Amino acid sequence: MLSEPTYLPARMVASTIEAHFTKHLLAAGSLKDENLATAPNSTIIEAVIDIAFWASLRREEGHSPTVSLALLQPGQSDRPLIFGQKLRLTPQNLIKLAPAVEQPGIHIGVWPEGDDIFIWGTTHSIPAVCFVLEVIEPGLLVIKHRRVGGFGKFVNIAVLQGDQIKVLDEVTMGIADCPSLLSSLENMPLPSFIGESFNVLVQLAASMRVHKRGGLVLIVPPDTNDWEQSIVQPIKYPVTPAYSAISELLNLSDKEKNKLQWQEDLLEAIDLIGGFTAVDGATIITKQYDLLAFGVKVGRPENSVPVGQIIFTEPIAQGKAVKMHPAQSGGTRHLAAAQFVSDQHDAVALVASQDGQFTVFAWSEQLNMVHAHRIDVLLL
Repeated sequence: MLSEPTYLPARMVASTIEAHFTKHLLAAGSLKDENLATAPNSTIIEAVIDIAFWASLRREEGHSPTVSLALLQPGQSDRPLIFGQKLRLTPQNLIKLAPAVEQPGIHIGVWPEGDDIFIWGTTHSIPAVCFVLEVIEPGLLVIKHRRVGGFGKFVNIAVLQGDQIKVLDEVTMGIADCPSLLSSLENMPLPSFIGESFNVLVQLAASMRVHKRGGLVLIVPPDTNDWEQSIVQPIKYPVTPAYSAISELLNLSDKEKNKLQWQEDLLEAIDLIGGFTAVDGATIITKQYDLLAFGVKVGRPENSVPVGQIIFTEPIAQGKAVKMHPAQSGGTRHLAAAQFVSDQHDAVALVASQDGQFTVFAWSEQLNMVHAHRIDVLLL
């Protein structure tokens, strides 16, 4: 028997999440040879969120659980590990199982049976658009689903942290009431929600989050060196010739991309650049993702005006644009990113903070100012 949920945000967000899965599973239903998940109902969604939240606040032998729950039946998975006896989905059972399933890519399989929800085992394989709830840290939950096609980071739907609810806006990125801001988003290499094209930014951001040192990436046009006016010379760590593995892999034919090794090679190339972002200073790549330099010091050209104000947004429903001083958006990396983009309008800057925040900076021609768009809710 399902207990009455006591975590209020679970009830507040359940129907919205149900509508998301219903919509996207319907859209994916026309695809051939695609293993699709079953749409969850709001009652089950609410119960799973409630149990996971209370489990996240408990500790077992001094450790908080970090687990991933996937809502599917064993038959929807390849080579599942099935327990001889199902376990009720409870906070106690989750924290007991957590040490065995903390490695990336392992999901605890759960499914309703009768008027209760049970843990049936674990799996590495889940169907497309499958409900996944990940416990990141105490009180921090992310609801997401696997992409159609299966390659690339999962699509985030909502982030719950304590009493805060952030439902991602997959259509207008939270700023539907401002066409000028929507226009400036077109200059940003943002991850798509449901598009299945591989997104390098998502994987690069994930790689930067792994080393937990923060980082600054400056994306510059490939056909000009104007950006060097905003860099302290000489560059200590230039890459000559430019490391172009990512662009070469992306430009392969579809037939060549269908090989599994292509995916592995692409992820390795992205992780390589992600590793260099841990070096003090900025990492410079082109808009084709060719690595030009790392450990770069950002400066301000002569006659450049210090940035006094930026506009800040997040891709969440009912989001509001806010004008602020760049120092309010973060630390020295954020200031450097805002100044670089203010001086080099055709460049884009990405800032990863040590606390996990991730912000994209681009110039808005319509507003004549720097636009900072925080996207860590897309990347958890």
